[in-house]
This record gives sequence, structure tokens and C-alpha cells, in this order.
Amino acid sequence: MTLATLSDVLQPALRDGYAVPGLVCLGWEDMRAYALAAQAERAPVILQAGPSCREHTPLPVLGKMMRHLAQSVDVPVVVHLDHGYTLDECRQALESGFTSLMFDGSRLPLADNIAQTRQIADMAHAADISCEGEIGFVGYSGGEASDGTDPNEAAIFARDSGVDAMAISVGNVHLQQDREGGLDEPRIHAIEAVTEVPLVIHGGSGVPLAQRLALAAGSRICKFNIGTELRMAFGAALREAVEKDPTRFDRVQILKETHDPVMQAARAVIRGVGAAGRA
Repeated sequence: MTLATLSDVLQPALRDGYAVPGLVCLGWEDMRAYALAAQAERAPVILQAGPSCREHTPLPVLGKMMRHLAQSVDVPVVVHLDHGYTLDECRQALESGFTSLMFDGSRLPLADNIAQTRQIADMAHAADISCEGEIGFVGYSGGEASDGTDPNEAAIFARDSGVDAMAISVGNVHLQQDREGGLDEPRIHAIEAVTEVPLVIHGGSGVPLAQRLALAAGSRICKFNIGTELRMAFGAALREAVEKDPTRFDRVQILKETHDPVMQAARAVIRGVGAAGRA
């Protein structure tokens, strides 16, 4: 079994100058493609179950699916809860076999965010797994606006919350379909100057490819969450499979045709943050 915690994969990345991709899963087809992409690239990988994934499939089922995939490959696989919003949800993920919990208290006042994140972190560490928290708010393309991370608050959060990794808001946006924006590097460096924990970028699909690789190699950013560009690859492959033969109705046969395009897209993401060959 190659199950790993977030700390297991992020600390080597911090030391050696690369990042580990947090690949956002929606179902069996994509998470299997991600695990096999990591195997092919000899890279660690973080399989992430976010809110939309959990709406479709219960946490106990997701835990078993992801742990099964970890057993099927020989590279480190982190089974990660992404954007857990309550203590109960995080506890259920822990009991379902997840090896990393991300508690999202980013909409809360600083003191409340620290207190609730600390509770999750203590619970995770008691079970020998990892915890990620978020300071500042990462918004959504076409939706809620971001609230950039204040470096002084980041220093307090990193010190008092007990997290193993800290997600920050530095120009990144969830669900962005292009790479036109780019991250606020002066803000990143200001945060790095006052904290030592590995840093995480949510909404990584919107970050230009060259900037991803440069920050992975030359900053404390050790994890890029990538979802939208992989969902776009899946959607394009599924659409092509359906449209090329309107008489087909067997969803297993149709879904099989998404595997290779999604796997190739995931391999490109892995290479693009310097993680290939690091397992």
C-alpha cells in the first residue's frame, strides 16, 4: 500500500523544490486516471474529494475507492478531504480512511478560523494524519470575490492553528477556465517571509503554466489544486464519445473513452509542477 499523508509528500517537495498536484476528483473514472497518471510519471499525487464530489458519492464510499487505488499503485497517494466545512464532516472523512483533512474556515473571522482549524488539526494529528487550513478567501470565477491573504494574519494562523499546510489567496480563483490572471508574487513572498509551513494554491487551473513551475521550484508553494482543466478534458472526451455514435447507450463503454485523454491531461499537470520522477 502506498497511502501517504499530506506531510509525507509536501515536506520532500518543500525541501527539493517541486509541488505535488492536488487533483480534484468527481468519480471513479477520473480518480483512476489520476492514480495511473501518477504511476506512469513516478510521482506522488493527492486525490481530493471536494464538496461536489461528496454530493454525488458518500464519504465512506469515496474513502474505500481512493484507498483501493492507493493499493493498486506503488507511488505515494494521499486521500484528501477538500473544503471540509464542519467538524462532523472532517471526523467522518477520518473514519472513512482519509489521510488528510482540509478544513475551510476562510469565511470566518480570524480567531474563529484558528480555533476551529486547531480542533480539526488536533483530531487529525491524534490519528497520525495531516490537516490543511485556509487563510484569506479564494473566490470563484463568476461568483464570490476573493479576499486576499494578509501576511500578518497568515503568520498568526500558521503559528496557532497547527496546520501542516496553509492555503492562501494571492490572485488565484476557483473554476477559472483560462490562465490569463497569474498570481501576486510579492504577496506570496511576504507570506513566505513570516511563515514556514508549506503553502497551497487552490484554483490552480487558472495559474499560467510557466508560473506554476517557477513557483513550485522557487517558493514555499508545495501543492497546486487542479480541477477545472481536468474536468474540461473529461467533458471534451465524453462529448466526443457520445457524439461519434448516437446509437450507443452503454455508459461503461462510453466512459472508457474518457480514460486516456484524462490520464494524459493529468500527466501534463504532474510534469508541470515538477513532480514527475519524485516518487
